[in-house]
Formats: sequence, C-alpha cells, structure tokens
Amino acid sequence: MLFNTDSMTILQSVICLLVGLGILLVGFRLLSENIQKVANKGLKKMFNKKSKNYFAEVGIGAAATAIMHSSAASTVMVVGFVNAGVMTLHQATAMIMGANIGTTITAQIAALGTFDVSTYAMLLAIIGVFVNMIFKKDSVKALGLGLSGLGLVFIGLKLMSSAMSASDLKDAINPFLENCSNPFLLLFAGMAITALIQSSTAVTTIVISMAAAGISVGGGGNHVLFVILGSNIGTCITALISSVGTNANAKRASLIHLLFNLAGAIIFFIILMAWPNFMDATLAKWFAGKPATQIAMFHTLFNVTCTIIFMPFISLFVKVSTWMIKDVKKGAYQESYIDERFLKSPSIALQQATKEAMRLGKLSMLTLSMSIDAFVHKDLKLKDDIYENIKDIETLNQNLLAYMVKVSTNQPGRLEEKTMSKIHQVTNDFYREVEIADNMMKYTKTTIDNELVFSEKVIEQIKTLQDDLLAQFANVEEIYINNRFELIKNVDELEEEIDNLRSLMIAQHIERLEKNECSPANSGVFINLVSNLERAGDHLNYIAHTIVEDDVNKNY
Repeated sequence: MLFNTDSMTILQSVICLLVGLGILLVGFRLLSENIQKVANKGLKKMFNKKSKNYFAEVGIGAAATAIMHSSAASTVMVVGFVNAGVMTLHQATAMIMGANIGTTITAQIAALGTFDVSTYAMLLAIIGVFVNMIFKKDSVKALGLGLSGLGLVFIGLKLMSSAMSASDLKDAINPFLENCSNPFLLLFAGMAITALIQSSTAVTTIVISMAAAGISVGGGGNHVLFVILGSNIGTCITALISSVGTNANAKRASLIHLLFNLAGAIIFFIILMAWPNFMDATLAKWFAGKPATQIAMFHTLFNVTCTIIFMPFISLFVKVSTWMIKDVKKGAYQESYIDERFLKSPSIALQQATKEAMRLGKLSMLTLSMSIDAFVHKDLKLKDDIYENIKDIETLNQNLLAYMVKVSTNQPGRLEEKTMSKIHQVTNDFYREVEIADNMMKYTKTTIDNELVFSEKVIEQIKTLQDDLLAQFANVEEIYINNRFELIKNVDELEEEIDNLRSLMIAQHIERLEKNECSPANSGVFINLVSNLERAGDHLNYIAHTIVEDDVNKNY
C-alpha cells in the first residue's frame, strides 16, 4: 500500500480516490498524445489506407484507437473524416466497430494494475522523464513522455486501489452498492456517469479498481457487468456532440456509433438476464481470484463479439441511419478538409491542412484559367463567377490560417512545425495566382473598353501559356499530394518553356511595333499580361521546390 489504509478517514479515502483518478487520466492523456507523435507516420497511413475490405477497416479502427487510448477520440476523428468527404459511411462504420475493439486495451492495462508488476511499472514515470531529458531526438523524447504517462497510469491505479481498500470507505459504500441489484438501474448509472464525464475509460477503471479492492456491485454475479454495458452506450455522447453542425453523413456516422453500441448492449443485457450465473460460470471460473481481469475480459468479449455479429450488417446500419437523418439541401454545406476534431492529433490535422491547401490551389488555378479564357474571348460574363471564386479563396485562406494557429497550440513536434511552415509558403504562392487572375480581368476590361485587337498568333501563344500553367499545376499536385518528387524535373522543364515563350512573345511584339504591325496602345496590356502569366509559372515552380528541397517534406 502507498499509505496506511486503516488510519484513513472516509474523506481522505475519497480525496485519494479522486487524486488517483486524476493521475490516471493525465497519465493516459500523456501516453496517448506522445504515442501518437511516435506513431505519426503510422497514424496517417492508417487513416489514409481505406479500402472496401471491412476487415481491414475494422483493423485500422482498432489499431488507431489502441494508439490513441480513446474510442471517443478516434470516433470523433472518423466523424471529421466523413464530414470532410474523404471517408464513406460504410468505411466509417467499419472503423467505428474497430474502435470499440481498440478501446479494450485501456481496461486491460487497468486490470494489470492489480498485479505485482504494477509496482515496478510505476518506475516508468521517472525512467520516461530521464529519457525525455537526456535524448534530443523528438521521437525519442516523445517516447520518454509516453513511458512517463504509462507509469502515471499505474500510480493512479495504485492510489485508487489503496483508497478503495480503506476499511472506512468500504464499510460506507459496500451496503449501498450491494443493494444496487436492479439491472436497469445499473445500466442507466453506467450510461449516465459516462455521458456526464465523457470518458468510458474513467468509469471502467473505477469499476475495475472497485473489484480489485473487494467492493462488489449488487452482491456479485452479473450485476457489475450491467454498468460496463451502460458505459459503452454513454461513451457515444462524445461523438454525438461532435456531430453538431456537421453534414448529414457525419451525423449518420455518430448515430451509427450509438446504434451499434446500443444494439450490442441490448443483446448482452438479454443474455445476462437469461443467464443469471453467466459471470460465475465463465469469467469467474476462467480467471479465478482476479476480479479486475474478469471485468476487463468481459469488456473485450462484449466489443469483439458485437463486431463479429454486426459486421455483415454494415450496409443495414448505413440504410437505417440514412432513413433517420435526411440529406440537407444542396448548397447548405461546403466541404472542407480541415476540422477541429483533428486538432488533438497534430499529424492528422496537418495532413488535412495539406489537402485543404491543395483545394485552395485547385480553385486558384481554376480562377486563373477562367480569367485567361475571359481575356482570350473578350468575355466579361465570367467576371461575376471569377470574383465569387476570389471571395471564396480569401475565406478558405483565412480559415486555413486560423486552423494552423489552432494546430500550433497543441504542442506540435519539430517535424509538424516544418510542415506548417511549408503549408504557409505553399498557400501564399497559390494566393499569388489569385492576384494574377484579378490583374487578368483588369487587362480584359481595358482591352474591351479601348477596343484593342490582338492577332490570332498572340491569342494562340496565350492559350499555350495557359496549357503550360495547367500542366505545371498537375505536376505540383502530384508532388504535393502523392510525394512524386521525381516530377521536379518536369516542373523545371516547363518553367523554362514558359520563360522562353514569354521572352519570345515580347521580342516578337517589339518587332511588330518596329514594323508598325501593332499599335503602341497594346503594349501596356500585352507586356504586363505576358509577364503576369510568366510570374504565375514562377509561383508554381516555387511551390514544387518548397515541397521537395528538404528531405523532411517526404513526411508530408
């Protein structure tokens, strides 16, 4: 024991219980955040590796949740991916099922706290601190803090166990808990407490610590299991709250989480009611003398069994959720890759920010191309669409910058900080394309107002510049999103081609002026226009080199 339980008052015991719970939750958070940093690449690959294979999706959800130590956190992120339109509802359903399996590792760690090994495991708290202090590499420092977090988990479990073992506290709460034998009341209690504190981890850990201290619910048997069933329903509240303000599919994903856990709880509730000695005949016999392990194993059994039962019915869950939540009217929602649900994991948040920056880039290039079309065809009908795009791009840029500020407050590592710097540079260069599009519209208006005329050859050359810029952007997109760094050679070749064409066009224009084949009034518009398009190519070249010039960018 960490202290003399015989001399403890009830108040002291309660305080120590709460302190232990606080240390445990802080430990889990420290463990989760730093393991995520260590598994940075792995997490990104997991969430990117989506397929039609439901077994694979379940495995991804389970692995990601095991790393994050929170089914609520991983489910909230899945809701975010659905909201961003990068994950289908079928894929999300499979991942949510996997998340329920992954979260069982928390209960297993809590059960380990009742073994003798926990005393030595507590040493990880100080070992991890020294690892963090001695080593300079970010991943090793994060691993050290993760070890410290695991050590704190066991310290918290020990404190809770010691507090609950105090005779005064046991004598005070045992009579009350032993009389709590109504299955519906216990189910509701587990559900309500979990919904209130939004952590099934905390509820499950408290129940396991009570069992380890010899405190029984309802006098033993199946009764404590009803609390676990309730906590699995209550944990859905986090995803439901997270889905407020999202699109219809994101709301459906959070609803599916609730339907899945609710259906599983109903099935197991019926089994436990029909089989009153289930606990004594199975888990209590298999893990005799280890009440904490029995509860942890039931938690695992429940989630694994429910996943096996319901996996063939993923399409049914999707249909039911679609029937219950109707699609919003078209135009009521604008897709965005960035979502505050990802902020708890900087690596995932920045992965989404990267996609959002490219979305901004695509709209910028579309707007630039539209402005070139407007000039070529002397058509100001495109003006309203172009300026509407520019307004949308400004909003996208502001939202992305605000999102990056929020990411920076979540203690990103050195790699994430470099990634943020690259995104800022890339976004700035894309925004320059928008300014050039605005200039193009001014040149178009001047051309129309002053009735300027350009030869067919000049128009064809401008179209060639347009094609080269779009080809350049296609290279940039492949480099930025798919890490095809070998395309930098193509980028440089196109950049040289654009530069040469610009020089040729200006030289030919001067030649025409000297031969009186061209009006001097055209010069201002022509030279500025060609120079602007050449500058648009420069910015695309800058983006490509910004991405590939440092090996760190291969972690994008």
